[in-house]
Amino acid sequence: MNLAEMTLTQYPPIADRLVAWQKQHGRHDLPWQNTHDPYAIWVSEIMLQQTQVAAVIGYYQKFMRRFPSIASLAAASQDDVMQHWSGLGYYSRARNLHKAAQQVVSLHAGEFPRDFDAIQALPGIGRSTAAAISSFAFGLPQPIMDGNVKRVFARYFLVEGWPGLPSVEKKLWQIAEAMQPQAEMGTYAQALMDLGATVCVRSRPRCANCPLQEDCGALLAERVSELPASKPRKTIPEKAVQMLVMTHEGRVLLQKRPDSGIWGGLWSLPELEIGQDGRAWGSQAFGLEGAAPVSLVQLTHVFTHFKLHITANHMPVDAVPLQAREPGLQWIALDDAIDAALPVPVRKILQALAAQQQVASSGQRQLALV
Repeated sequence: MNLAEMTLTQYPPIADRLVAWQKQHGRHDLPWQNTHDPYAIWVSEIMLQQTQVAAVIGYYQKFMRRFPSIASLAAASQDDVMQHWSGLGYYSRARNLHKAAQQVVSLHAGEFPRDFDAIQALPGIGRSTAAAISSFAFGLPQPIMDGNVKRVFARYFLVEGWPGLPSVEKKLWQIAEAMQPQAEMGTYAQALMDLGATVCVRSRPRCANCPLQEDCGALLAERVSELPASKPRKTIPEKAVQMLVMTHEGRVLLQKRPDSGIWGGLWSLPELEIGQDGRAWGSQAFGLEGAAPVSLVQLTHVFTHFKLHITANHMPVDAVPLQAREPGLQWIALDDAIDAALPVPVRKILQALAAQQQVASSGQRQLALV
């Protein structure tokens, strides 16, 4: 029988092989493993959305030291939460995590809910994340579906099409439901994730080390490199902005970004159009008078859906009027600003300014010694 024509019930069971493989070859030393604490598992699952394990580990450990419990996270300010997420990207995850912690406190008396629907009702938690929490924390049989699992299923079951398409994703969920065991659910879920992350990887998969190699559809059909199908390519749009670095007596002006949009809830630098007169704009917008802005640094930041080209110009100002002390604006010492809840490129801009000032200061000291 053609593998592509087989029904799910005709495939040999995979759970026992995956569980046995995970116990011997899977990952067992990640900082969020070996616990049934739903809070710790929840934080790790949110951080791992669209982010590699290696990039998450340090952020996770720092975050959990600062917010060791749901109560501590719920009681924190958004600025504090965003500061400990800064650099990890996809900042709506942090805002939703914070909101969800507050809901757990207000709606569930601070106890993370066990009910699957109640878990899914929390901000930022979809079906797969809820299933992972249910499996790892409570041992409940819920199928999972992250990027690694999609790749394993697409290859093993010869699923055609890009997994991001609703019709393809629906088929993958049907497979996940049909293959879901009723015992050792957490180990099975971890096995799928580990297999996709360490063996059934996107490029150069290690098929000889796979516990499913003997009946993997893609391997038997010599189509491992073709599946899963890639996302259709689109031209990535590009945008250019000017950021104005206004300083006064060692402090820099930061502006809070709205919760919606890129870098929502983070502190950033005022943005202008390329070519716009920064000096005139600073006077009109904030009542700030000073020297003409000078070029500081240029950089490009790549998002999932577009590229942002940033030209940063430095404008020392003469004085700070009350108009520039409104909510949403903050004058803060440069060193403290660098450590604030900033987007990565804004931190790079401020670090460039600090380095420039350090060089200038060093030059002045050398002149003084002559």
